[in-house]
Amino acid sequence: MDPNLSEREKRIVELLAGNASLSVSAMAEGLGVSAVTVRSDLKSLARKGYVLRTRGGATAAFHPAILARREHKSAEKNRIAKEAASMVSDGDTVMIEAGTTTALIARYLLGKRDVRIVTNSMLVLPYARTNPGIHLTVLGGEFRPFAESLVGPIALAQLETFQVRFAFVGTDGFSVERGLTTNMVEGAEIVKKMAALAQTTVLAADSEKYAQRGFVSVLPLSAVNRLVTDDGLSERVVSRIEALGVEVVLA
Repeated sequence: MDPNLSEREKRIVELLAGNASLSVSAMAEGLGVSAVTVRSDLKSLARKGYVLRTRGGATAAFHPAILARREHKSAEKNRIAKEAASMVSDGDTVMIEAGTTTALIARYLLGKRDVRIVTNSMLVLPYARTNPGIHLTVLGGEFRPFAESLVGPIALAQLETFQVRFAFVGTDGFSVERGLTTNMVEGAEIVKKMAALAQTTVLAADSEKYAQRGFVSVLPLSAVNRLVTDDGLSERVVSRIEALGVEVVLA
């Protein structure tokens, strides 16, 4: 989850993810604070895009699966995203594929100017809306709440109109033998299209995903120009990946 959230804010998001109908008074009792404090936290969380205010309370803005993935290996994901963002220069054009790690790249573009982003990820919006240096294009398509993504024929057709310098993509699993794999068929098509339209394709994925297998094959690992990951990969694995012509950057 976002490290900028307080521990109490994180707890509120977790409570709402588990019970969307939880009242302010129930949250206050569970957290041992006043209802006024909870309402103040909900206002802050709504401003940050984590909850949607309702009469008498709030609901989580994201699918529970998204919240769980955001929390898992949060520190590594933020380091990876920050390193990936450092590759982007003023005036660059990029595509960002849906994912909890890839979406964080937009967060670390603050301070860069005139960066054009094309994305199918709704998770990019909270970061882009507060950054005047970003020009954001969100693809149309069919919305998948468990991935906060837009996919399908409309998204693919709209992608065809763009040419970019970088495509930042994610994966549910990757290996030398099987390449990139995912559990979402429609997501695989988006990644393939982005890679075909970019000068440089960057895979942003934590080391835990190495050797994991998704349901669908996406791309051979050699189709990726650069892998940004954490230091959890062994030297042997890094050497095997580099032998494919992929630059490995450890964040």
